Amino acid sequence: MTRISRRNILALGLAGTALPRIGFAATPREISWDDLIPPGVPYAEIIGEGDLDEVNDTWNPIYDANATKLNSELHGAYIRMPGFIIPLELGSDGVTEFVLVPYVGACIHTPPPPPNQLVLVRTVDPWPSDNLWDPVWVEGRMSTQLMSTEIAETGYALTADNMEIYEW
Repeated sequence: MTRISRRNILALGLAGTALPRIGFAATPREISWDDLIPPGVPYAEIIGEGDLDEVNDTWNPIYDANATKLNSELHGAYIRMPGFIIPLELGSDGVTEFVLVPYVGACIHTPPPPPNQLVLVRTVDPWPSDNLWDPVWVEGRMSTQLMSTEIAETGYALTADNMEIYEW
């Protein structure tokens, strides 16, 4: 009969908590853009009337308080979501910081979507600049916080662990 002392059991338990859990990676929760709006806030109520600038042929939306309401259930969540890249930090290796937007061209030729429809993404592994116009899947830890960038005010931030081309 093999006897295991309390000291050995304790040592094995501590070793198990100190070793990396490679086989136990978190499965991301797949979300859509609608999930960024808090429960009970209709999508139609996040965009205000806005001002039409007839001289410059532009529309400048005026967002009400609903546009900055964030879904607190997503704070700290490990998620996966699709979107398009608007680069903020672009180097020779690719993009390391960008705003993830719900549709192609958002923030470039049109006014930006409301803050609760924009995600500031930072990634350690640069996304290749030759894939900037492709829709992507972004996976990582989400946080809820209003921040201003040179492009728009964002309601969410995400540290990307994984990115890939979105396949239809």
